[in-house]
Amino acid sequence: MPNEDQRSAVEIIKENSNYLRGTIEQGLQDRITGAISDDDTQLTKFHGLYQQQDRDLERERRKQKLEPYYMFMARIRVPGGVCTPAQWLAMDQIADDFANGTIKLTTRQAFQFHGILKRDLKDLMQAVHGASMDSLAACGDVNRNVMCSPDAFQSPIHEQTLADARALSDHLTPRTTAYHEIWLDKKKVDPPQEDVEPLYGKTYLPRKFKIAMAIPPRNDTDIYAHDVGLAAIADGDTLLGYNLSIGGGMGTTFGNPDTYPRLGDVITFCPRDKVVEMVEAIVTVQRDYGNRSNRKVARMKYTIDRMGLNVFVLELTKRLGYELEPPRPCEFTRNGDTYGWTEGVNGKWSCGLFIEGGRVRDTEAAQLRTGLREIAKIHKGDFRLTGNQNVIIANISKTNKPKIQKLLDEYNIIKGLGTSGLRLNSIACVALGSCGLANAESERYLPVLITKIEEILTGLGLQEDEITIRMTGCPNGCARPYLAEVAFIGKGPGSYNMYLGGAFHGQRLNNLYKESLSEEEILAELAPLLKAYAEQRNEGEHFGDFVIRQEIVTEIKHGTEFKH
Repeated sequence: MPNEDQRSAVEIIKENSNYLRGTIEQGLQDRITGAISDDDTQLTKFHGLYQQQDRDLERERRKQKLEPYYMFMARIRVPGGVCTPAQWLAMDQIADDFANGTIKLTTRQAFQFHGILKRDLKDLMQAVHGASMDSLAACGDVNRNVMCSPDAFQSPIHEQTLADARALSDHLTPRTTAYHEIWLDKKKVDPPQEDVEPLYGKTYLPRKFKIAMAIPPRNDTDIYAHDVGLAAIADGDTLLGYNLSIGGGMGTTFGNPDTYPRLGDVITFCPRDKVVEMVEAIVTVQRDYGNRSNRKVARMKYTIDRMGLNVFVLELTKRLGYELEPPRPCEFTRNGDTYGWTEGVNGKWSCGLFIEGGRVRDTEAAQLRTGLREIAKIHKGDFRLTGNQNVIIANISKTNKPKIQKLLDEYNIIKGLGTSGLRLNSIACVALGSCGLANAESERYLPVLITKIEEILTGLGLQEDEITIRMTGCPNGCARPYLAEVAFIGKGPGSYNMYLGGAFHGQRLNNLYKESLSEEEILAELAPLLKAYAEQRNEGEHFGDFVIRQEIVTEIKHGTEFKH
């Protein structure tokens, strides 16, 4: 463990923050600047906020000797991805009142808003609270939004897994009262009493922590990309527990070979009644042994590799006080979401909608945001955000189904959205023009690139074949690119590293194929590969499996083999 002098600057900020208060309140009142202090930008992450700037205006504002156009991103937690129609309508209103008029659906089943000015932050947070939602721990060095397979129709055990996702979220939420004091104007206790964080302590975790649950055979939340992954094991309609994996994580840093993406290792079957205590014990091992000197290697995946998986598991069993059970048989056969109408095991209907880049807005092709608003006004079920940036209108009665279909038709929501197998399996992070980490475009560019790839696919008769494609503007991995069959990581404006060979079911990392490619070079590289796939693939073989079998790239067995 690092001594006082070895700890990173963020560790000092956390310890001195008085449980995430810092000087956030004072900074909000400063009207001279649109920003808050550097220390407080670290602390507001725990409150679900990121300070950003409009990067499209960077050059012009610098020329005019103006400070950057500061703005904030707010992330709203939705444990398990399930929200009510009233909450959807509240999010829709917030987009107009305080943000840039759009809603972003994230890869962690959360809502995200962009373009928020500092002066509007408190009003936004109070509006979120009014919808019985919050942004506490949506970011920061804590457990973040707990993910769960969203498809209510696919399995009778879904509601049981959702209940466990919510229980984990509640149990691992920070206990600090700072959030309520700063944003909701809750009065401080008099005389003042110091907060207590029984699980996290004053300095919380060394780095972010992520949990995802999935119901086989669909790995629609990419559980192996998370610190803790939980694959549901059932006996008929009864959820018995979960195969539990540890040590997944996507983020890397260009030029730093000590960083790499990693898939989680399955270590045990966890009975359902022990899932909260087992996950808590895992969190405490990471809390006590994670790297607090170097944040680049502070995620639990690095803790496990530094300690050794067996040593980590021994420490876990010591804290639990009992031996771990062996994993049970479990198989995933696919990733991604189901689109269109599906009748559920409960007799109700769901309609899965593709939301390109997760951006809910009206376009010439489809009045998506308006249509979903109108649907929310009459919908009696719920909305389910997916881990692939899409949405499911769920639990629709037979009598309400024709009304919702009429609205889908009126606003051209299904016909106006993408239909190729490649596009329907695409994910993109926000990147430029708001994310300060981005080297290149992603959300705004991937649809354009896909349109050009679709021309190749159509000529080869592959337009309906499902191929996962993901793009990020930097190597931090927000769109889980290292699991995709085809992935692009931004190196600079218009320049991308190209990765191939991920598994369609999310259980294999891809590998670097070519570096620093332009659009012209990307298309030139993909065309012969896709042609070979169309002509030489085996029956039912996915593209990622094909490029591994053909040795176009080699299979990566462990993240330490990964190259940037």
